Amino acid sequence: MDATRRGLSWAAGAMLAAPGLAAEALSQPVERYPDPAVQVLDPSFNRYRLLLASVERLWTGARWGEGPAWFGDQRCLIWSDIPNNRMLRWSETTGEVDEFRKPANNSNGNTRDRQGRLITCEHLTRRVTRTEWDGSITVIADSFDGKRLNSPNDVVVKSDGSIWFTDPPFGVLGFYEGEMAQPELPTNLYRVDGQTGAITVATGEIGRPNGLAFSPDESRLYVVEASANPRRILVLDVDGATGRLSNQRVFFQCVDGDTPDGFRVDVDGNLWCGWGMGREDLDGVRILNKDAAPIGHIRLPERCANLAFGGRHRNRLFMPASKSLYALYVNTQGVAGG
Repeated sequence: MDATRRGLSWAAGAMLAAPGLAAEALSQPVERYPDPAVQVLDPSFNRYRLLLASVERLWTGARWGEGPAWFGDQRCLIWSDIPNNRMLRWSETTGEVDEFRKPANNSNGNTRDRQGRLITCEHLTRRVTRTEWDGSITVIADSFDGKRLNSPNDVVVKSDGSIWFTDPPFGVLGFYEGEMAQPELPTNLYRVDGQTGAITVATGEIGRPNGLAFSPDESRLYVVEASANPRRILVLDVDGATGRLSNQRVFFQCVDGDTPDGFRVDVDGNLWCGWGMGREDLDGVRILNKDAAPIGHIRLPERCANLAFGGRHRNRLFMPASKSLYALYVNTQGVAGG
């Protein structure tokens, strides 16, 4: 058996097989358990760490991976490779990666609605779309108040069917993740009503909103404010009847080297945050508890922008990190619908 089939430890700095749409997943086992890449910052994190699970590199070959979404009915993960203008698909049954969609309008964030359909943020077309069961595309939002959106970035769907998405300008600032254009709207966070499809500004008080996620009971909405330097994660209260947001406040204030992007929440209310871009030793995933205390960190050799819980029990963390896709089994579950 050759080195590619055995898998090589990235922690040991070994070279990987040539990147591309590999026919077989690349698994990099550590030499011993527990995996030193899974770091305990507070004893409370021990309950979420599996001592006999390690970080695996499933595939490499992207330019910039983002926006993973798990499809349990198909046993696959779909995520975006923004600069390569494609969406990729990893199969749990075969370990293979293929192109789910190309061109993909420089897609970024993805999720599923409560009917299981794919919801996608597209930079190039500056819109949010839904992929129907027959493969056709429905436009959810591409403008507000007669003006084009900037470049929808990340998206979540609440249990009432409402679609919430952030609209910073990153896709119109150059030609790498979209096409350069003059922004026509402020960098708002929008809500699309699940019944009427009406689009409203949920809040316009967040500078360049990025990743977002609801608490398990949907009473709070967490949002990354990308314009802050250093960045910060905000939290807002959500009115369950009207969807109105209130009481905006700082949940976590970053310091130099901390750069959160996208994140997801587990059933205990912990935030699993894509992290990095500053210090290399912080690249990976940072875990914050519901009181904003850092309790754990998953070190990766690349910056992780976003992540998703998947697998049969939503206990496998999938982490697109710059050029590669990583995974780790954890002792918790992601919130359903997230």
